[in-house]
Amino acid sequence: MSSDSVTALLFVSGIALLIVGAEALVRGASRLAVATGVPPLVVGLTIVAFGTSAPELAVSLQASLANQPDVALGNVVGSNIANILLILGVAALIASPLRVNNTIVWLDTPVMIGASALLL
Repeated sequence: MSSDSVTALLFVSGIALLIVGAEALVRGASRLAVATGVPPLVVGLTIVAFGTSAPELAVSLQASLANQPDVALGNVVGSNIANILLILGVAALIASPLRVNNTIVWLDTPVMIGASALLL
């Protein structure tokens, strides 16, 4: 088996395991929310927050252990830029007009962009 075949097999296996794990996490959290009386929205938002942050944590941790702080810093800045501009832009395209609180537009978003710019 060539190294390209092994890489492709590992990639496909990783994607499959990621999907199965995500599905198990969501189902388990939903059952937990119902069993404890926590609103499903709260549990769902928590899972989404953890689920989207876990890959960045893994990459930053691995980069730090490999003594590559530039990768960890780039990961954080890139994630912030993608979350602010890409996700917000796609949401605005789908839900047009996008209704948001004025605090998000005039305070939260500029502060997050400014914090990312300061890291540069």
